Amino acid sequence: MGRVVFIGAGPGSADLITLRGARRLAQADVVLYDALTDPALRELAPRARWIHVGKRGFEDSTAQDTINALLVKHASRSDVVVRLKGGDPSVFGRLEEELQALDDAGIGCEVVPGVTAAIAAAAEAQRPLTRRGNGRSVSLTTAMTRSGAMQGSRSADTEVFYMAGKQLAALSRRLIEAGWPSDTPVCVVSRAGWPDALRSDHTVATLPRASLLHAGRPTVATVGAGAVPLRTRQMTAADTSASGVDTVKP
Repeated sequence: MGRVVFIGAGPGSADLITLRGARRLAQADVVLYDALTDPALRELAPRARWIHVGKRGFEDSTAQDTINALLVKHASRSDVVVRLKGGDPSVFGRLEEELQALDDAGIGCEVVPGVTAAIAAAAEAQRPLTRRGNGRSVSLTTAMTRSGAMQGSRSADTEVFYMAGKQLAALSRRLIEAGWPSDTPVCVVSRAGWPDALRSDHTVATLPRASLLHAGRPTVATVGAGAVPLRTRQMTAADTSASGVDTVKP
């Protein structure tokens, strides 16, 4: 009986994986990998068998029960099985279901953390998620529920919404309903951690403008204290209405 190592590959380029993650990956006999992991990571485990078990949003290309069964199957036949997940395994990665399946089968596990998309987006935008005085709490939230309903919330000074790319206009409405002022800054980053990352600055009221720019790209939207540009005054709805466009950075 082997063991399974869950490794967070980070949200983008291969060099965002941790040193521990790279070392564990090099030991793998079998790698079950997600859709958004960088193909360059194969160079770290060239002798391993790589099996694609990718998911995109709520449309599963590989059913969760199938992934669970594959983990148990290969761990019973191989010494080291790596479950390579995009971002961090513990953040919106359905880690608990896979851990439970392995625990039920009596298979040992290790979890190696990774860089989650919210952190990569903050680095790309150079916007700290926490700020002394007015940014003392951070919430990570999925923008859309399993049923497909869009949700907005106001539970922290900085709120980061994952999986928001296709529904930014609806998110704007939900944020206003949740009590965010219409001139609250919003920073949208797509493909955080990749060389082609895009960032655009908006307010809650002008957030729908980001939809076209970030369409078809993994996107996170940061709302509140963590979206305020450094050393510049806070953008207001009046500012963006007057200029006609929001700030965009390739």
